[in-house]
Amino acid sequence: MEIKKIKIESIEGVNMICGYAHFIKSAEDLYEALVNAHSDIKFGIAFCEASQECLVRYEGNDEQLVNLAKEYASKIGAGHFFIIFLKNAFPINVLDRIKMCPEVVRILCATANPVEILFVETEQGKGVIGVIDGFKSKGIENTDERKTRYDFLRKIGYKL
Repeated sequence: MEIKKIKIESIEGVNMICGYAHFIKSAEDLYEALVNAHSDIKFGIAFCEASQECLVRYEGNDEQLVNLAKEYASKIGAGHFFIIFLKNAFPINVLDRIKMCPEVVRILCATANPVEILFVETEQGKGVIGVIDGFKSKGIENTDERKTRYDFLRKIGYKL
């Protein structure tokens, strides 16, 4: 069995969330979770149906992001895999809502980094086996870098 990969390049101002869900209504329920999480959010969702018609189901409120989600979901084609592209919000703003969807089984990745989706294909179908999010570690932060992290989180309003 060969491990294959699809590279998803980062796009300025766009975050990506991907994972597994398990039912045909996943795209619609994820739409409701996102649209109710943040008033200015723009997003596109695609979900790879794993039975019957085995279609890529999609929803969203931004045509560019919907098309991006459909494109990558079609390339990956793994049953029950979903992918979301969003802007005007960060994954931290919506992950709890996504996790609360009854169909969501697992979140694999939530990032603005370039990503490689690793998958295998058998006679039956495809399955995502992992995600490479961003780049490998370069070392351990020093005192100055730690202070910079603290200051940054306060500057953007995530800490007091």
